[in-house]
Amino acid sequence: MHYYSFHVSDYIHDTAHLSLYEDLAFRRLLDLYYTSEKPIPNATHEVARRIRMSKQEKEIQTVLEEFFMFDMEKDCWFHKRCDETIFAYQAKSERNREVGKLGGRPKSNPNETQMVSKTNPNQEPITNNQKPKRESATKVACPFDVSEQVWNDWVALRKSKKAPITQTVLEGAYAEARKLGWPLEKFLIEWCTRGSQGLKAEWVKEKLTQSEQRQNTMNQLTRGLSTPKAPFWAKPETNVLEADDVERKRLL
Repeated sequence: MHYYSFHVSDYIHDTAHLSLYEDLAFRRLLDLYYTSEKPIPNATHEVARRIRMSKQEKEIQTVLEEFFMFDMEKDCWFHKRCDETIFAYQAKSERNREVGKLGGRPKSNPNETQMVSKTNPNQEPITNNQKPKRESATKVACPFDVSEQVWNDWVALRKSKKAPITQTVLEGAYAEARKLGWPLEKFLIEWCTRGSQGLKAEWVKEKLTQSEQRQNTMNQLTRGLSTPKAPFWAKPETNVLEADDVERKRLL
């Protein structure tokens, strides 16, 4: 390994009690561990020579006994955190070599991301730059009171506008159609004719003729959707003059 993460705050917290040579020995032992990618051999004299501290074998032995674990079978000193970091590095390198033989870019491994995050808390999490796919709208069946042709035309219009087709949109169309006294199919036909993304009842009313408005009122009355204060066919009220008023006006 030519690189490893170094957590300054953790190191200072764990080594504040070390002497100058002990601190130097620990740092150089870590460098030896990572560069060789192997545990420290149980040969203090040889290790001291390799880390250029031949006169500080005592300090080196103190650091090994405090921060490393001794493996009697392999006759070496190992460090758990170093081993985890080296294992993750080697696994990634092996994957890159395999992908290089086949061509292409290496795929991310969720397990590796989790391992690196444990061994390196300060590292930002690896994220996938690919944008999540947008969830498709819920499929809505053609209503029983709408012909298949009109429904297909309306669905095609919504798709051309890149607008969702959901039950909520359909309920809104029913509500607007009721305001006009129209069945849903007639409302959808008007919608398709206009070619707009949306349609409101008030937009339709603005272009209705007087006869159409009366017909709509009749539809609302017969379907029980409204109760007008007075029938639209009623003539304006006429004021009946009292006899005294008529006589007074005649004499004037």
